[in-house]
Amino acid sequence: MIVDTHAHVHGEQFDDDRAAMLARARAAGVDRIVTVGCDLADTRRALDVAAAYELYATVGIHPHEAKDAPADIGAAFDALRAASTARVVAVGETGLDYYYNHSPADEQRRVLRAQLDYARTNGLPVVFHQRDAYDDFVAVMREGWDRATMRGVIHCFTGDAAQAETFVAEFGMLLGIGGVVTFKTAQPLRDAVRAVGLGALVMETDCPYLAPVPHRGKRNEPAFVVESARKVAEILAVELEDVIDVTTANAERFFGL
Repeated sequence: MIVDTHAHVHGEQFDDDRAAMLARARAAGVDRIVTVGCDLADTRRALDVAAAYELYATVGIHPHEAKDAPADIGAAFDALRAASTARVVAVGETGLDYYYNHSPADEQRRVLRAQLDYARTNGLPVVFHQRDAYDDFVAVMREGWDRATMRGVIHCFTGDAAQAETFVAEFGMLLGIGGVVTFKTAQPLRDAVRAVGLGALVMETDCPYLAPVPHRGKRNEPAFVVESARKVAEILAVELEDVIDVTTANAERFFGL
C-alpha cells in the first residue's frame, strides 16, 4: 500500500467522479491520500471532502494566493479546523513562487513566515511549494526553521542534486516526488533522486496536475502515483516494493498517520 502525500482530490475536476476515482486509487494500492488546501476557501473544501471520504487534509495558503491572505492567518486556520471533523495532518501548501508572481514577493514571504509560526505552535509538519525562488526560500528557512522540532516536505520537488542535498542535509526535509520524474526533460530531478536516496523521499501526484508517463496530458489521479514509484525504482535500481515500503514509512512518520 502506498500514500499519495499531495493531492487536490477536493478540486472541481473530480466533482463528477470523485467516488469512482477514489475506488480506482484503492484498487491500485493507494490506501491513504492527503488532499491539500491552497487558500481559505479551498482549504474548507479540502476539509469537507476529507471528512466525507475518510482522507487526510492540510490547511494552507499557496504563495499564489498570498495577496488575499488575512492579517491573522493562525486565527483563520483555527476557525477552519474547529468547524471540521477532518483529520488535519499538516500546514500548507505554503512557500514562494517567483515563476508566476501572482502575489508580490513580500506578501509571499509574510504568509510563509506566518504559516511556519502556526506549524511550530501547533506541532504540525509543513508542506512547501518552491518555484524559481530558491535563494529567498532558503533564506527564510534559515531564519526560522528548527530541524530538531519541525518537519517539512518540498512538494513536487523539481530541483537539482545540490538543492536536494541542501533541503535534506541542512533542513532535514523530505522531497515529494511525482509525475515529473517520468518526463524526458527531468534528468536533473532523476540525478537528485539518486543523490539523496530513498530514505529522503515520499511519493505524490499533485493531481489533477502533472500526470506521469504513460498518462501524461490526461487528468492526473492518485492511482497513477504507482507509475512515479516505478520510475524511482528504476532510477535507484531497487524493487518497486522497496520504493513503496520505504516511502510509505516515510509518509507515516512525517504526517503521523
